[in-house]
Amino acid sequence: MPQRPTAPAPAGAARSDWTIVALCTGTTLSALNSGMIAVALATLRSEFAVDVATVTWVITAFYLTSAVLQPVMGRLADRYGPRRVFTTGMVIVAAAGAAGPFAPTLEWVTAVRVLLAIGTAAAFPSAAAMLRSIAATSKLSAPKMIGRVQLIDTSSAAVGPVLGGLLITWFGWEAIFWINIPLAAIAIVATRLLAPHDGPHEHVPLRRTVAESDVPGLIAFAITVITLLLFLLELTSDPNWWFLAAAIAAGALFTWRELTCASPFIDLRLLAGNVPLVRVYVTFILANLVLYSALFGVPQYLEDHAGLRTDAVGALMLPLAAFTVVLAPVVERVIDRRGVRPALVAGSVGLAASALLLQLLAGSTAPWTVLLLMAAIGIPYGVVLISITQSLSLAAPAEHAGQAAGLFQTARSIGCIGSTVVVGLSFSGGTAPADWTVLATAIAVLAGLFVAAVVLWRDRRRVPGGEPVTR
Repeated sequence: MPQRPTAPAPAGAARSDWTIVALCTGTTLSALNSGMIAVALATLRSEFAVDVATVTWVITAFYLTSAVLQPVMGRLADRYGPRRVFTTGMVIVAAAGAAGPFAPTLEWVTAVRVLLAIGTAAAFPSAAAMLRSIAATSKLSAPKMIGRVQLIDTSSAAVGPVLGGLLITWFGWEAIFWINIPLAAIAIVATRLLAPHDGPHEHVPLRRTVAESDVPGLIAFAITVITLLLFLLELTSDPNWWFLAAAIAAGALFTWRELTCASPFIDLRLLAGNVPLVRVYVTFILANLVLYSALFGVPQYLEDHAGLRTDAVGALMLPLAAFTVVLAPVVERVIDRRGVRPALVAGSVGLAASALLLQLLAGSTAPWTVLLLMAAIGIPYGVVLISITQSLSLAAPAEHAGQAAGLFQTARSIGCIGSTVVVGLSFSGGTAPADWTVLATAIAVLAGLFVAAVVLWRDRRRVPGGEPVTR
């Protein structure tokens, strides 16, 4: 694909910092909405009279849309200008924010969440492209700037439950959609003022861009995930084996398509020859399964069983993701001195230990217990996130860095989608302490698999600089 020239960007570090802040006003909306919906699930179940498995589709639809569209949005940013695509995405977010409060059914809410995912999916690839433009005309490091954006985005997941809890308690569930309108407006204005202008680019018809985006692969991937989810969510009641057959058939079609397509959605050929890169994605999926199973499960349990108000639940969830930014400089210094692997092993063991402690919530939902347990999960997850992100930079070939980063975001979405299945199956009989014990056990098993993948799955291949990729 021909590279589109970009307009000069401001070179000053201070101006670049403000640009990062401006871009984060848009990129954080995905994580922020994930946090807000986490504390809204119990309210939505009551509002629309649905069970846990059904309400999880408002999460699944969001992450599935995001996983499918991230690569497409990256291509659109390259072709038509990242600032233009970023702004368009924020307009779509505002439209979703205006449509959500009038939802008469959960299906409407789910459709609005899909629209919200379309808008937020445009933010990160566009922001990454604008930061590369800044780095090209300055002495700043694009990977470090993008890393800052990722850290801020992750930490905003901690703000989501708090903000969502307050909005729902004082203004109703509709407010978690209304809030997107002013936030999207701020992102548009800040980006227009501070982000680099789109430079001249080759006129490419939108139809050609869509044709080059592996639409058959995207569709096959979506059908595979949806039919597999439908089968798994009915597993404990009346499993529909036709869904499983459809998932297997769609998965086979997806594999064939990706192996034969010139520009695949997920480059299976890239993964086939790079075991360390596959390990990065697998461990990231497992880590997110652990984190988001807790994020989506704990609020429902606390509201249903403990009878806590939504704003109180949101505040109690704060430690789950709040430590990431605080830990970042410390973990980075440790990695610089000792390598990635010791930090990743320590973080995975800590995450597994904290997952075992979740059983305590079956006996006590006292606020101090919840806060300590959320911190116990959030701290090692912060170590894991930073370590896996750096592992990605070691394992990904330089010539495929962009593809590898896009797949990294897809791996996060797959982990989040999987967590909805874990929560839906665990709470299929209700949200009593016995049901929580089932969910906590499932989270502990996933954490154990994560430790096994980190500790046992090793590769001694060295990167060009001579450093083992498993360090």
